[in-house]
Amino acid sequence: MTKGFYNLTSGILSQTRRLNVIGNNMTNLSTAGYKAETYTDKTFQEVLISRVGNKDKSGAAVIGSESYILAPDQLYVDYTQGSFQETGMPLDFAIQGDGFFAVQTDTGVEYTRDGNFSLNDQGQLCLSGHGLVLGADGSPITLSSDRIRADGNGRIYDQGSGSYLGQIGVYTFPDNGQLAKGESGLFQANGQQAQAAQTPSVLWKYTEDSNVDMLREMTQMLTAQRTLQGGAQVLKLYDSLLTKATSEVGRL
Repeated sequence: MTKGFYNLTSGILSQTRRLNVIGNNMTNLSTAGYKAETYTDKTFQEVLISRVGNKDKSGAAVIGSESYILAPDQLYVDYTQGSFQETGMPLDFAIQGDGFFAVQTDTGVEYTRDGNFSLNDQGQLCLSGHGLVLGADGSPITLSSDRIRADGNGRIYDQGSGSYLGQIGVYTFPDNGQLAKGESGLFQANGQQAQAAQTPSVLWKYTEDSNVDMLREMTQMLTAQRTLQGGAQVLKLYDSLLTKATSEVGRL
């Protein structure tokens, strides 16, 4: 009986985590460049085998007794490109295809698809609340004002004089799936070497929409909520049975 109690408890915790991820996706529906996340779980035994390598002397995987206790497996990020939104704002940029903007944060260089930029007090291009936007040469970009024009490769020119001011850096990685999402919401290289794209495709006065599919998130949320509610009700039944069994055994 206690085995079922632990299995149900792990299932409830798993569905709670799933709901948290879904809620975060829905909250960021309007966040430029946001990439939707998907939570997955496995049985505790499967996680041990895949991560630790539970093997016998011959190298074969040891399966052992069955376990239905759930444990977190992975949090997948969907890097599918979102649609583009024309904003008309001179400091907005969007990347067509693979790649990320680089931002110098307090904890190091991090990466994002959010091109909703602004200028700080020193006239440097920045991502509000995060840090300075880096150019193709890895240095911050100084514009002084938003009276600019930009071409399809992200090169920026002064609108009046036509002088070259810098180029928006677009950086790629060998495997986007290996990137780590930081507490700031931006991505970290996680040991990979970022490479500046030689011929990036950049849209000026556009931003990339979040790729969150609201209908899909709503469907998953309802499924998780029903599973959570069902598990909670059965858990109450187990608790009642355990209490009764304990009291009956006590009388004997």
